[in-house]
Amino acid sequence: MNKHLAISMDERRFPAFPSHLVAAVLPTVRGIKLLLLALATVAMSGCAAIPGSDARALRQQQSSIKLPVQQNGEEVPANVTVKTITAELIIEQTKALRAAATPNDIPAAASTNGAPSTGEGFGTRASADLNPQPMDYRVGPGDILTITVWDHPELTTPAGQYRSAQDSGTLVNEDGTLFFPYVGVVNVQGKSLAEVRQILSSRLGRYIERVQLDVRVNAFRSKRIYVVGEVAKPGLQEITDLPMTMLEAVNRVGGFTPEADFSQILLTRAGTIYRVDLQALYESGATWQNIRLEAGDVVNVPDRQLNKIFVLGEVTKPGSYVMNKRRSTLAEALADAGFVNQLSSDPRYIFVMRGNVDKPEIFHLDAKSPDALLLADRFPLRPRDIVYVDAAEVARWNRVVTNILPTATLLNTISATQYPLFGGRQGQIR
Repeated sequence: MNKHLAISMDERRFPAFPSHLVAAVLPTVRGIKLLLLALATVAMSGCAAIPGSDARALRQQQSSIKLPVQQNGEEVPANVTVKTITAELIIEQTKALRAAATPNDIPAAASTNGAPSTGEGFGTRASADLNPQPMDYRVGPGDILTITVWDHPELTTPAGQYRSAQDSGTLVNEDGTLFFPYVGVVNVQGKSLAEVRQILSSRLGRYIERVQLDVRVNAFRSKRIYVVGEVAKPGLQEITDLPMTMLEAVNRVGGFTPEADFSQILLTRAGTIYRVDLQALYESGATWQNIRLEAGDVVNVPDRQLNKIFVLGEVTKPGSYVMNKRRSTLAEALADAGFVNQLSSDPRYIFVMRGNVDKPEIFHLDAKSPDALLLADRFPLRPRDIVYVDAAEVARWNRVVTNILPTATLLNTISATQYPLFGGRQGQIR
């Protein structure tokens, strides 16, 4: 036995017990109480020991970390001020939304994931350039024309009167020309029907006295648009002599699917992407959104999966929720999530974090009184908003205790163990 270690035990019973093992076990027993005391001290002081999110830093009316903010056209890191949700704030936001509903103030289009703008919205200025004055239909390659010369059926249906109008029509070639008897090859690309009629009448007048001639488009095949995304029957659509608007194009493809987000329709024209808000047309009468389409336009109707809001923290059912027609209020989001957890939440600290803008915003609602939820019902959310409900202090303390209790129980069990090697008694250091 080690001369420096005296053990209260019957040494004659275990004369061969290794002294180094005794020296390793017994000091551990003596340090158990010190370790338990240290853990309790950490728990008392201990917010860093609490797992999960902690929004107490936001109570200082400023974000605890720097966020990317647009300043002078550049993104720079900066702390964001936390705004309290009050009646004055809601009134101010309502006025801003009403102003944004006017044609001149429609914002430029931005992608829903926060990327830089790729085009512009269809306000009065944009639609003035992209919706020119109505023009007559211009003939193009692939169109089939029906040319009727009165009193001369051999020119109107040279292949026989029993053929269909399309089979007996005159095809406009890829180079924009067509052939007609006694006239020859004529370039008609980009010309209106009246101009084509004038050219053919003038040339046939050399052979026919008092020419009576009519030209119509039998099959429109030169001008197409493409409608893709969340519509019933995506595909190409021909533009006829009647101007095609956005609403007409949607109706031709069978309308929207239930997953369509028709407030963020993307129109690609000549390499530029524009945003069209047909929801504003349906609900607010924004007729300037019903723009006229041109040949080569691509209409993409996105789904609404990007229109999600996230409800986190001390709520009954945390998770992501898809907005219906981009409409949801803070009260609706809390209700969808089962409302705040009555046992662990602190309703005084409900936060809305908005980062999908040039300047991130953080809002705070103090809902310690139930009538404060009236403000929540008037506070509109936007896609990708994060709603966070902070935890109560007692819930934090309970979580600390819950995490420490298994370790404390284990150490207490070890300290009370009867060691058989020491005669069924705990080792004691003298």
